Amino acid sequence: MPTTDFGPDWQPYFEVTGLFPNLTKIIPRSFAGNVGVNRAGHPNATLFFWAFEKANGSLTNDCLGNDDPWIIWLNGGPGASSLLGLLTENGPLRVTKDYAVVKNNYSWHQLADTIWVDQPVGTGYATTDPNGYVPDEDQMGVDFVGFLSNLVKIFPCLDTRPLYLTGESYAGTQDHQPYITKTLFSTPNPPVRLKRFAIGDGTLGSRAVHVELPTLTTIETYPQLINYDPEVYEYFKTQEHLCGYDLNLTYPQNGHFPTLVEPSEQQVPSTSFTFQSRLKKNPQALLKAVWRWNQPESFSLNTRETEHREERRQQWKRGIANRPNGTLDPTYGCHLFEEMWDYAVNFSSPWAQVGAGGKDVYNIPDALDPEIPSDATTFLNDKTVKAAIHAPISKDWQEDTPYPFGGQFIDPSPEPMVFLSDLASEAREHAVGMIFYSGNDDSLIAHRGTEVIIQNITWGGVQGFTRKPSTPFTDDQGNFAGIIHQERGLKYVLFQNAGHLVPQSVPGVAFTFVRDFVLGFNNTGEVDNPTESAVGGEDPNLMADALPGNPAIYWASKAGEDIASTVAPSATRAAWDAFLATATAVLSADGPQSSGSTSGTNNAAVG
Repeated sequence: MPTTDFGPDWQPYFEVTGLFPNLTKIIPRSFAGNVGVNRAGHPNATLFFWAFEKANGSLTNDCLGNDDPWIIWLNGGPGASSLLGLLTENGPLRVTKDYAVVKNNYSWHQLADTIWVDQPVGTGYATTDPNGYVPDEDQMGVDFVGFLSNLVKIFPCLDTRPLYLTGESYAGTQDHQPYITKTLFSTPNPPVRLKRFAIGDGTLGSRAVHVELPTLTTIETYPQLINYDPEVYEYFKTQEHLCGYDLNLTYPQNGHFPTLVEPSEQQVPSTSFTFQSRLKKNPQALLKAVWRWNQPESFSLNTRETEHREERRQQWKRGIANRPNGTLDPTYGCHLFEEMWDYAVNFSSPWAQVGAGGKDVYNIPDALDPEIPSDATTFLNDKTVKAAIHAPISKDWQEDTPYPFGGQFIDPSPEPMVFLSDLASEAREHAVGMIFYSGNDDSLIAHRGTEVIIQNITWGGVQGFTRKPSTPFTDDQGNFAGIIHQERGLKYVLFQNAGHLVPQSVPGVAFTFVRDFVLGFNNTGEVDNPTESAVGGEDPNLMADALPGNPAIYWASKAGEDIASTVAPSATRAAWDAFLATATAVLSADGPQSSGSTSGTNNAAVG
């Protein structure tokens, strides 16, 4: 290891050599190791990076005239290692269900030099001392800029080449990227030239906005969750209105939305289910494994068990029918997301048969129990691999660090929504593009919440988008891939058939998206004049609040079983479509129009 300050002479040290021969043949030249964040009093506060070249020498060649883009990828968590993304989503290597490591044909490094970074300090192979964890997102942003200032000393060309900051998730109450971007904008002579940032299924607002508010839209996307039952739909529609979640999105938006009360702050009567006490004790656990009333003992149900479940479902429906109109559920209050999944696990096929283990809040149509493994732990903790990537010898890699903010369970930082309008305005001033994207099958951080956030921010002198996103985009084979919309430097993309981890769900489509819309300048979906359609046209069938999901739900109740799928009869689906078209229609001067879940008129800031 060099003893000098960071500089190009460190490149040979960081170069990855000595990996398994079968891997050396399939991956490009790469560099990896720990780099300090320059925080006074914390010399062991480092971030870990693994950088892959697009072409041999592209990170280390002469800088003269080099304006090639480069990408940084960040996972969320908080405290999720970005090496997990490298090995299960968009990196050159992919961990298989048998724990083998193979080539990923859709790796983003084929488009630009790409660097996966473990952060904040202490996450993955990033290091820190016991008192060095970040206290909040502001310190995280300062640390990251400190890391970048050292990284560009090692690879000097990066300081002038356009940076594309990408990442996903952070299923908590914040998102890293807005804080990093804010720090870069406030840093005199920043160490890098940020060109765009792209946030996938990110938590930009409150938990109420991203988790609870979208519940009815999620049901409209996947009515299998309620067994295509109109009565249950109307129940959730009423609860949505009582909770103030039925926000009316207009284009452009007319006024800011009211601040939504966090469900955990509402006074809900105590019940035998003790839902509120469980939520306050362990909110993260309830997001990842929603508490249930009961769990079936096995998938094989006899006739009596099936009848008993239907009896309980009818009892539940009689209970809501006998409740006075305008009454909030005494058990769940405004925890509509949790109630929706509890209903599915108890009464809806195939979840009720598979059991709660088949519930995947990040990818609705995946009801597999157990899940197909994609565990990078064995590979990353192998002694040969650790030595090759210069990982800390004294630390074992884990995909999640439970407390990246020290002893605090919850990040104390304000949600990005608080400063997002200012950030969007600064981004325009700095000619930095913004991209928000969502997977249509993600129920935990559902796309409806992101759309609400966009309509609640002001940039370029206008609040929200001026036209509703409804322009289709396709993959390289011409297949429909989702919805794309662009206005005033902000892009929004909704991916069909994708869950929370878009590059894992639809790797080929994600690759095309990065090539054409993140790095590229494809103008499909762009609005130049609010009175005219977007480039590429606007499809009336995509105007609804919900993009229909996959009709099939995939399941397997035991390890080793073949994957099966459940698809409702065509008559059931046709009847549902007819019902929903009426239930989501609103009257206008031109007659009924489909408007998604618009059961109220809340239009009055979302927090």
